[in-house]
Amino acid sequence: MTREEAQAEARAWCDAWNRGDLDAVMSHYADDVAFNSPTVPQRWGIADGWLRGKERVRENFAIGIRKPGLRFELVDVLLGAPNILCILYRRETGALVTDLVETDEAGRGLRVVACYGEGKS
Repeated sequence: MTREEAQAEARAWCDAWNRGDLDAVMSHYADDVAFNSPTVPQRWGIADGWLRGKERVRENFAIGIRKPGLRFELVDVLLGAPNILCILYRRETGALVTDLVETDEAGRGLRVVACYGEGKS
């Protein structure tokens, strides 16, 4: 994936979240995605923070996408190995967030780890 392709994907992903378009958000994830986030233990009581499978991740995102005032502002996209990228964005709370994404052959998120900075209360 080139830097330009990664940036275009990240912009499309942020735009889908900002529009509240869950189907468009989910189009960026593989069917067998593994997703880790601090929201998982809070919402689902899963201590290790991992959700597996697109439908389970969709359930989680369906909650988050309804948050009033939700806004993702793309800050940067960092490239790692040929199938690794890191999306750095700012939430409506002011918190910086990174999504470290390992992609499948089609460029969809296969293994994703979200890390949250502190925002305003």
